[in-house]
Order: sequence, then structure tokens, then C-alpha cells
Amino acid sequence: MQQATIEASRQGFWGSLALWKKILIGMALGMITGVFLGPDAEILKPIGTLFINAIKMLIVPLVFCSLVVGVTSMQDTRKLGRIGLKSLLLYMGTTAVAISIGLGLGALFAPGEGINMVASSTADAAKEAPTLVQTLLAMIPTNPVSALAAGNILQIIVFALGLGIALNLSGEKAKPAVELFESLAEGMYKLTELVMKLAPYGVFGLMAWVAGKYGLEILLPLVKVIAVVYIGSVIHVVVFYSGMISLVGRLNPLRYLKGLVNPAAVAFTTTSSSGTLPATIKAAREEMGVSKGISSFVLPLGATINMDGTALYQGVCALFIAQAFGIDLAFSDYLLIIMTSTLASIGTAGVPGAGLIMLSLVLTTVGLPMEGLAIIAGIDRILDMARTTVNVCGDMMVSVLVGKSENELDETIYNRESTAAVAERA
Repeated sequence: MQQATIEASRQGFWGSLALWKKILIGMALGMITGVFLGPDAEILKPIGTLFINAIKMLIVPLVFCSLVVGVTSMQDTRKLGRIGLKSLLLYMGTTAVAISIGLGLGALFAPGEGINMVASSTADAAKEAPTLVQTLLAMIPTNPVSALAAGNILQIIVFALGLGIALNLSGEKAKPAVELFESLAEGMYKLTELVMKLAPYGVFGLMAWVAGKYGLEILLPLVKVIAVVYIGSVIHVVVFYSGMISLVGRLNPLRYLKGLVNPAAVAFTTTSSSGTLPATIKAAREEMGVSKGISSFVLPLGATINMDGTALYQGVCALFIAQAFGIDLAFSDYLLIIMTSTLASIGTAGVPGAGLIMLSLVLTTVGLPMEGLAIIAGIDRILDMARTTVNVCGDMMVSVLVGKSENELDETIYNRESTAAVAERA
């Protein structure tokens, strides 16, 4: 206790705080500042942009190196295939559940009823949704260097997986390359740690800009939509994810929820699943006890194909638009929305605003008016915060369950209390 007091005194109040506490303080101060400054809070946006740019700088090398290291750490190729299949089934299954929750809440609360909008006959048509075959073909990079330069995460994942498997099959001759990627990965983890120190300041700038731009008045007409999406997000994380951790993983769900705090806070403010990946990997290893091999494979994969929050949001917004324009949906339309959103989630980029693009594909598939996008676009940033947080929480849940099933979950780490909690109790 005395040692902890001396250390806290040496670091000062701010330096002694845990990262998640700093982030929450940054969020609160940002919201207060944004409301006070109003539109003038735009001047603080560069602070948040600086943080987001630093995060984006990490994404491609971190995903690539992490996946290569994750694959090469699994010498058993059958094990790699088994883990990949488990992850894919869990990701796709939870996405289908998420959009079902969104549709159910949309039907229950009917956020669009009473708006009485009329669709224009000259509405612009959205681009055609890609077929499953087109999505699969687009996963293979014709030029891996171009894929890395363009930040095409799906193609980067495919190339990294192929390279990792090839290095495993090459045996002793590939050891120098494997060691190089391990060194690069460690360097990226350290760089990630340094960038994350900027998180509280970046969060402050982002929240000030959002609060200043949207304020409270613009949210009032659409507060019901926002409330339904947030209620659905809480249900999906606290009830469904925690239930999976408890029933399938036979683990304490409260530890899972506590371990989510840091990555969830980053996801909520940056609205980027890929951008939150550094914090997600760090929390999975240090807070959840997921092995290096599992976390390096499952989490980058989840940041690309696991879009539970986006699917839930699409369910609520599709019903909202249908209700706003007085369009009745048949049971087959509900099934079509579920199937489209689940498959489309594979190709949804884990970056801010991508969900709005995918919503246009869902609306086109079901035949709903595209004018509805204009309504949603005004509050998309607020909705994006919730759906990104759900996406990241889902990635963490799958990594824990896969780690447990492969006996690569350190339950001593999972069940321990954080150093900060122990120090506070002392």
C-alpha cells in the first residue's frame, strides 16, 4: 500500500489513473466543452483527427504482422483450420442474432410511425449489392503490395494467412523470416502502446466536435431511433454475449464485461473496429488471458468480418425507414434483411461510416426508399458509436470462447483482479 502511494505521488494524479479512467474523463470533458462552444468546437476536431490518424497508421502493419505471427505460431495446420472455422461460425451466428434483435426492437418500439413521409419517384438508385461470388473473388489480391497500400483489410488477411501457412510448410528455411515478423510484431505492439497514451486527448477532441456539431436539439426528432439502437446494443452485449461467456465458456461474465472497458471506450469514440484493434488485442491478452496465437488470428479476422453492431443498426434503421414511409414488410422481407446483412457484414470495412453504405445495400435489396438514408445520415455518427462498440465486444467474446475451446485461455489472468483494483482496495 505504501509503495502504491509513493508511486502515485511520484506520477501525480493524472499519471496514476488507469487508461480507461483517463478516456472517460476525456469523454466527459469533451462533451461539456462541445455543448459550451457549440459549432466553434470544430477547432478541437484536429486533436481527435491526429489520434485517429495515428491509429490508422497502425492498422495495416499491425494486422499483417499479427496474422502472420498468429499463423506461424500454430504449427498444426489442422488446428489453424479448426480455429478459423470456429471463429467464422461464431461471427456469422452472432451477426444473425444481432440483426434479429434489431428487427424485433424496431417492430416493438416502432420508431418511424407517425412521421408520414412520401417517397420520391425520382429517387436515386443505390449501387447494386455485390453477390457472394463477387465478394469471395474480391478477397484474393491480384497485387498484395497494392492491397497493403490501399488498406484493403480482407485482401491483407487472405495474403497474411497464405504467407503464414507457406512459412510453416517451409520448415527450417523459413525461420529467419518468421523471426523477422515476430520482431516486427513486437515493435508494432510497443508502438501501439505509445499511441494509446494519446487516447484521452484524442477522445476529448472527438467528443467535443460531436457534441458541438449535433448538440441536443437536432437529436430530439430522432431520439427514439437512437434509444432503440442503444437499447439493442446493451441487450446484445450484456445479455447475449455475457450469456455465451457463461453458458458456452463456463466463465464468469462479469470478468468479461470488466475486461471490455478500455477497448469499448476507444471503439465508442473512434467509431472504428479496425482502429480499435490495438486496444482490443492488448485487452484480450492482458485482461482476458487469451493466448498470443489465438488473439493474433481471431481479433484481426473479427475486426473485418464481425459486424454485429452494424447488423443490429441495419435492422432498426430498415424498419424505421419502412415505418416512416408507411411500407409494410412481409415475413420474407425480414428474412431477406437478415440474410443480406449477415453476408454483407463480411465485406464491411471496420472504419467510421461504413455501416451507412451497407444500409444502402440492404434498403436496395428489400426495395425501401433511398431517401431514408438522408434521415439516418444526420445521426449516423451517434449510431456509429454504439454499433462499433458492439462489434468490438463481439470480437472479444469470440476470442475468449475460441481460446477456451483450444485450451489457450489463461484462466488465472481471466479471473484475476486488475492491479489498479487491488491498489484501490488496499
